[in-house]
Amino acid sequence: MPLSELVRVAGTRWCIEECFQAAKGQVGLDHYQVRHWTAWHRHITLAMLALAFLAALAADATPVRTAQPNRPARSPDPIDLTVPEIRHLLGTLLSPPNISPRGLLQWSNWRRNHLQVPGRPPSRTQA
Repeated sequence: MPLSELVRVAGTRWCIEECFQAAKGQVGLDHYQVRHWTAWHRHITLAMLALAFLAALAADATPVRTAQPNRPARSPDPIDLTVPEIRHLLGTLLSPPNISPRGLLQWSNWRRNHLQVPGRPPSRTQA
């Protein structure tokens, strides 16, 4: 086996590890207590389906940007929706909310506008 192939496979492994970490943290991939293979298989299938659903929503919500080499590093736009953000929004909407959907979206926009982004100076509340 050539060394280049081994390096490629080792690099691919890292992507898989990140996917499993996201699934454990976001959709409870490791939160199962089962005794049979069938139940384990159902849990893993539903967890991976939930992660795929959230990832598809995040990818669909990401605006298409054209390549602009002179694009400024700082942007007034909020960061893109992420899987954890979408999971939080869906969880809040599906449980009895204490705030209105409009208030929830305003909170999400405020939060994404104020997250630390490389190249963006910290706001006064974060300093």
